[in-house]
Amino acid sequence: MEPAMKPVLRKVSAAEEFGAIEAFWTPRVAGELNGQLVKFVRLKGEFEWHAHANEDEMFWVLEGLLTIKLRDKDIHIGPSEFFIIPRGVEHKPVCQDECRVMLFEPAATKQYGD
Repeated sequence: MEPAMKPVLRKVSAAEEFGAIEAFWTPRVAGELNGQLVKFVRLKGEFEWHAHANEDEMFWVLEGLLTIKLRDKDIHIGPSEFFIIPRGVEHKPVCQDECRVMLFEPAATKQYGD
């Protein structure tokens, strides 16, 4: 039997995490919680349409304004707001100006969908 790994205890600073991100649309993993990755990402412009067949995805906006385009409507998310995209729902994140977001998604989630 393998010994249990000791959990890493550390305080996370959103400002420091965002400061370490050099490119837009490049998430930085800051932690893991019960198989869910906690990621910080700087967004600007448009991402491509995609869906995740097996995973839900949560976008929590810390700074800026993010629009999640769905096929039948647009969801506008501002600071201190979040939106959960259920598995299988096609979506396209868009933001005109820089937006800083925290993502919560299973470790198996592919950035560009399935």
